[in-house]
Amino acid sequence: MEILWFLIALGLLFGVLGPFVLRRRAGGIRQVAPGSPDAADPEAYGFLRQEEQDVRLPGPDQDLLDVLDVVQATQDWRAASQLLKGTEKEGETRWQRVQAFAGAASLELAERPGVGAAWLRSWRAEAPKDPGGAQVYAEFLVQQAWRSSSAGAQDFRVILEEAKAACEQAALLAPGDPVPYISELAVARGLAYAPEEFDLLWAKVIDRAPEHMGAHLAALHYWCGKWHGSREEADRFATSAAARAPRGSLLAALPLFAVFENRPDLVIGDFYRTAVVTRAVEGALYAVHSARPDDPMLAHVRHLLVPFLMGAERWSEAMEMLVRVDGHVGALPWTLEEDPAAAYTVHRNLVVAGYEASGGSPATLRR
Repeated sequence: MEILWFLIALGLLFGVLGPFVLRRRAGGIRQVAPGSPDAADPEAYGFLRQEEQDVRLPGPDQDLLDVLDVVQATQDWRAASQLLKGTEKEGETRWQRVQAFAGAASLELAERPGVGAAWLRSWRAEAPKDPGGAQVYAEFLVQQAWRSSSAGAQDFRVILEEAKAACEQAALLAPGDPVPYISELAVARGLAYAPEEFDLLWAKVIDRAPEHMGAHLAALHYWCGKWHGSREEADRFATSAAARAPRGSLLAALPLFAVFENRPDLVIGDFYRTAVVTRAVEGALYAVHSARPDDPMLAHVRHLLVPFLMGAERWSEAMEMLVRVDGHVGALPWTLEEDPAAAYTVHRNLVVAGYEASGGSPATLRR
């Protein structure tokens, strides 16, 4: 119990002293005051301040952000509909954009109950046959259930049952589109589909998009021990997908997400240097280095690599991830925290300090 309280206190200390940085002294790393000649300076690497981090997306999508601004400012859904009509249905980008529109509507409603997200209600009422609007609404219901209710509660199940029907309706409007079935994967987890029922749903997804990383991440949750599978089933699902992934596919990184989902509640010792973790990290690094630079899921993998590389004190590699994701922090592991931007910047500042403590500098950073 004493070590648990010590670790909690240490975490709070880092949260309070996030603006401070670490530097080598007598072979170690210690806290120094900001402005000191020995202080590491994240801004020297071009990193943004905490308040400048965008928590909405894992990486840049300016078209989406521009449309979101228009929709929320005017409460007119037409720009969102037009953007989705021009977005490839089998790709990762469409799924991320549907999630983003649904998430924006959900947050609007939370901030202004009964009034927020009027544009989504209008979209469904004025264009009931629009596949994009149907998909956003189905995903909106999914997010509402998970954000506003406790898993297993009656209202949680009621909302998810409504979401299931909305997913089915959205699928009818766009038969070849995997997005409604991907949204239903979260419904399956919440409503505890039997494995056989889940397998039938999963078959509909991979028939339409066999290498869809977002879909695999959604399915992985179902197979984890905290839901309807086990550590072994989650690992088997992830390693199987990684093994059959073609070169350039980010599915090679899926085992790292399985490790993250199955991580111990209290990480101590050499966890980040164990064979299982090291193998998963190497697979994720291989995926990152072989993926298309414009793959919309690339940022997700880079974000998750940061704490694992940091834990293994692989400072240079962690810095390489950070320079490519800084500015957008809407991804795991940061989104699990109440303040994703704060969680990200504390980790980032510690990585900068570790990098400089091992001899690195802005001049030596590979970009």
